[in-house]
Amino acid sequence: MSQTTDNFANTEIVTLPRHILAEQRKFPGSTGDLSMLLVAIQVGCKFVANAVRKAKLVNLTGLAAAGTQNVHAEAQKKLDVLANEIFINALEDSGKVNIMVSEENDEAFRVETARRGNYSVVFDPLDGSSNIECAVSIGTIFGVYHHETTDVEVNSVLRPGSEMVAAGYCVYGSSVVLVMATKNGVNGYTLDPSIGEFILSHPDIKIPSRGKIYSINEGNSKYWHEPVAKYIDHLKYPEDPKKAPYGARYVGSMVADVHRTLLYGGVFGYPNDKKSNKGKLRVLYECFPMAFVVEKAGGKATTGTKRVLDLVPTSIHDRSPIWLGSADDVAEVEEFYTKYPVEKI
Repeated sequence: MSQTTDNFANTEIVTLPRHILAEQRKFPGSTGDLSMLLVAIQVGCKFVANAVRKAKLVNLTGLAAAGTQNVHAEAQKKLDVLANEIFINALEDSGKVNIMVSEENDEAFRVETARRGNYSVVFDPLDGSSNIECAVSIGTIFGVYHHETTDVEVNSVLRPGSEMVAAGYCVYGSSVVLVMATKNGVNGYTLDPSIGEFILSHPDIKIPSRGKIYSINEGNSKYWHEPVAKYIDHLKYPEDPKKAPYGARYVGSMVADVHRTLLYGGVFGYPNDKKSNKGKLRVLYECFPMAFVVEKAGGKATTGTKRVLDLVPTSIHDRSPIWLGSADDVAEVEEFYTKYPVEKI
């Protein structure tokens, strides 16, 4: 047997459920409800990963139906609809969820009383679905709130992101990676298709304090406000001739771009501009969960002028500008917004 094989055989395999239960034991008196909910979420991710992998083979690409759109007037793909149903079913079956908010549904909705729990989940079941046909990485984003009682109003999810108790995302790409953040920190798990389990592969993720990559849609540069244009020029043409410019990487799938930023450092931005005053990304199920993950990993997330997790949404589909990534890089973004102020965000 080769040395490589020997090393693999001696490696301890830690599955996601096992790791979550081990973390739970650090908090005596815990009900275990959040652990069970996170396990239910990973089950949903497995089903969606399987559907994404064979989408073209079983006719799951293309539009759900002619003219079908979600609440954002975006064309719904077949996989959008399927992924949404998968997560709704997985969350209901957990018995731990009270209220759900999905990008694909017009309104928040409650689980029937007999199956109701003390948590609310906000989620984008399939971020970046416009990239399905060209095999670019796409993903799922989720955030979790806790309620003391199941007797709460549907709009009780309109709370600051700082009140989330867990959040994360799953990348469906060259490998399937599920990243989960709680008050204990951030961990990544890679799906092993041979055994159908997520395996702990990225323990205790910490984002570098500064990176060398920026990620933004430069096709919108015509509409950028001054601080954005000045900041990107600063990255591309540093004042110090000895300092190398930042590299540009932009996939167009938030999950893919944020995942790379989390691991390698740097900054991801989707600011508001002269065309979209409130920005494009949704607060509850895109900005908040990603900001939560990045902050728990030691990074920062800002609108440019305020901390993203301090925002209070007024509707479930509110939008917001966002910059997130390495703490030093994001602090620099805020400096440009201070130096070149625009209309209050």
